Amino acid sequence: MNSKDTRTQFLNFFKGKEHKIVPSAPMVIKDDPTLLFTNAGMNQFKEYFLGISQSKNSRVVDTQKCLRVSGKHNDLEEVGKDTYHHTMFEMLGNWSFGDYFKEEAITWAWELLTEVFNIDKDSLYVSVFEGSNDADKLELDTEAFKLWKNIVPEDRIIMGNKKDNFWEMGDQGPCGPCSEIHVDIRSKEEKAKVSGASLVNQDHPQVVEIWNLVFMQYNRKADGSLESLPAKHVDTGMGFERLCMVLQGVQSNYDTDIFMPLIREIEVITNSEYGKNEENDIAIRVISDHIRAVAFSIADGQLPSNTGAGYVIRRILRRAVRYGFTFLDTKEPFMFRLVNVLTKSLGDAYPELKEQKQLIENVIKEEENSFLKTLDQGLVLLDTIIKNTKGKTVDGGKAFELYDTFGFPIDLTALILSEKGYQLDEAGFDEAMQQQKNRSKSASVVSKQDWEILHEDNEQEFVGYDMLDVEVKITKYRKIVSKKDGTQFQLVFNLTPFYAEGGGQVGDKGYLEDSHGDVVYIIDTKKENNEIIHFAKNLPKHLGESFKAVVDKKQRSRTEANHTATHLLHQALREVLGKHVEQKGSSVHSKYLRFDFSHFSKMTAEELREVENFVNARIEGHLQLQEQRNVPMKVAIDDGAMALFGEKYGDAVRTIRFGQSIELCGGTHVKNTADIWQFKIKSEGAVAAGIRRIEAITGDAVKDFHIDNDMLLTKIKDVLGNTQDPVKSVSGLQEENSNLKKQVAELLKDKAKNLKGDLLSELKEVNGIQFLAKKIDLDASGIKDLSFEMGNQKDNLFLLFGSEQNGKALLSCYISKELVASKNLNAGTIVRELGKYIQGGGGGQPFFATAGGKNPGGIDEALTMAESYIK
Repeated sequence: MNSKDTRTQFLNFFKGKEHKIVPSAPMVIKDDPTLLFTNAGMNQFKEYFLGISQSKNSRVVDTQKCLRVSGKHNDLEEVGKDTYHHTMFEMLGNWSFGDYFKEEAITWAWELLTEVFNIDKDSLYVSVFEGSNDADKLELDTEAFKLWKNIVPEDRIIMGNKKDNFWEMGDQGPCGPCSEIHVDIRSKEEKAKVSGASLVNQDHPQVVEIWNLVFMQYNRKADGSLESLPAKHVDTGMGFERLCMVLQGVQSNYDTDIFMPLIREIEVITNSEYGKNEENDIAIRVISDHIRAVAFSIADGQLPSNTGAGYVIRRILRRAVRYGFTFLDTKEPFMFRLVNVLTKSLGDAYPELKEQKQLIENVIKEEENSFLKTLDQGLVLLDTIIKNTKGKTVDGGKAFELYDTFGFPIDLTALILSEKGYQLDEAGFDEAMQQQKNRSKSASVVSKQDWEILHEDNEQEFVGYDMLDVEVKITKYRKIVSKKDGTQFQLVFNLTPFYAEGGGQVGDKGYLEDSHGDVVYIIDTKKENNEIIHFAKNLPKHLGESFKAVVDKKQRSRTEANHTATHLLHQALREVLGKHVEQKGSSVHSKYLRFDFSHFSKMTAEELREVENFVNARIEGHLQLQEQRNVPMKVAIDDGAMALFGEKYGDAVRTIRFGQSIELCGGTHVKNTADIWQFKIKSEGAVAAGIRRIEAITGDAVKDFHIDNDMLLTKIKDVLGNTQDPVKSVSGLQEENSNLKKQVAELLKDKAKNLKGDLLSELKEVNGIQFLAKKIDLDASGIKDLSFEMGNQKDNLFLLFGSEQNGKALLSCYISKELVASKNLNAGTIVRELGKYIQGGGGGQPFFATAGGKNPGGIDEALTMAESYIK
């Protein structure tokens, strides 16, 4: 059975059991501060498990794309080394929200596996929670045990401990016992020798967990205690890749039709063969796995970057590139060439891959190029570390600095050291790594108390589209403490006018006021598990009373102007640049807006003017807001509304229209485009391959911009002697400056010619090399001319010149080409290494290179060290 049919049969089986098929949520999470990525199928349903809201469907089924590379669930280092762990994977799941429980979940799971998928019953083992003797004092899950005993022989039921058979969402929240189903795909001979039961949960590659049935019946409180949930839920997760392995009769997930097309393409690209060499096989598995994780993340709107989720994606991609570089001898970008195969394989199930194919390829190729340059730089720096190492053990702290600052992989460091007869101080590296982790963990730890319930309220209402102040009651609150923000309080109201951060728009600020005149300021508003959370530095004195909740009107108005401007900007870009333009991210604040979009080249000044004029024309056109709420998704799309990739939409959506601009949007907007006043682009630049970014301002910020420009122009005129035509005056100064530069250049050439004779007489011979290291008073251009003129007159020349210009240090190295070849000298390497003495860096060609730095005091030391390269 191929993978497409397997996925379809799973969904249809539960559809026949009255489950609603729901689409996969985006893998990149945008509205949950506790997670970067969807790491389990239950993530998108957390609000139902927590009792915050109720699902319209009590039974659902889906296949969810997941990523497990950070936090508690982190499989990254296992990927490639075994045959069944992945970074990105599909999780098949069926769900019950307060409907059926253990009996149906267990019975249907067995029916599907053995009667629909026809898996041999004798190859399956099940586990149940054995209970615990710790503070929870939980008993054996007798209900699950009895249900399984009616289905399978008792010797196939395994007692599982808390680690394996008690599932928890986190330190707090819903949890409960689980029952796992394991499959033994070993040969008959192996099964006869060793019982499969003894290999369950022992990390055996052919005895693996295939399905986990979680029975959520408890809530873990902040103090660690458990309480029963008011409603019991079923949360199941089956590894799609593992299921395909079993159904396709192979011994590895990577031998299925999910991965084999990728593996075959990798073999072609890298001129390698899978199945012949373990190191190569690991590399190929890593690459075939990682390309899926990176491609899906980019399709969901998460580009590689240096922070947060973007850093994780960059790390995954670089890990794959490094494996290709080290083990498959691939020194050119190659990952982007796999996107086409991936799209053909999974594009039907996940159309976002097709839609974003060109973008995915562009971003990956640029990232590959960037990292390959980093690897080259790291190799030079590693050579310097080796040269400065006494003995044969390289300091772990230095290796960590190379890893942390330059992204140079530690296993590649260890491999190169081994080849050169050195070893790595692994303990020192691990210590440096742990210290960094401790610093990071300490900075990010947030302690949360349990919610204190004041009023029972099953559904919070947002009224902020229509009102900025309203009477509210606090339904619950809790205290949170973090190193970054100190002590804060999270408040939930029965209804609220405060907009929670989302869709790129910043959360509202404002205040609460009680009948006694006491005020508590709301410093931020966010959404967690589909619940609007208000942040305050302190609690109101009279918690049980009613309060007047007031949104900061000025900030909201400015934010609304910027948000509406992003919609108009999106429309303008598609009109001016073409329909290929799609929004790839936005950030809407009260002071500015930032808009990321797909486009292949830098925008011209004329295009920027056209876009600016287009938006301002709509502002001057006084377009009225046309808003529709609770519109069926299909109706909105058919009406022309734009949906953004990577965003999660419900069955009913809200549409925002200004003239011909219509988008799905949950944010707040001006009532009329005239309220924006004016739109001004401040900058346009690249974010990644095929992604551009515009930063712009509206309203009061534009007024301030014009005022600042007027003041600047007045100052310029004043400096130019109150000229009436500052442009003409500046042009005159530029022409005069150009002429003076030419005169100075001629004088410096004369100075260099006079200096050349003196310097030639100062050359000394070292090991057959004409050597000179000296500080001189010339600029970079003069030193270069002087060096090459001396090189024309002398063979076997090695020069290092130092110079101080405008408080900055300069080092220039010239090496005759015959020395570069015969002595294996490299001017670029030398100036990079000597650059540390002037607190700078540089590079160039093997025969001539320069380095700049901010410490002129280090020039003499660098000149002194130069001779060591030829001795």
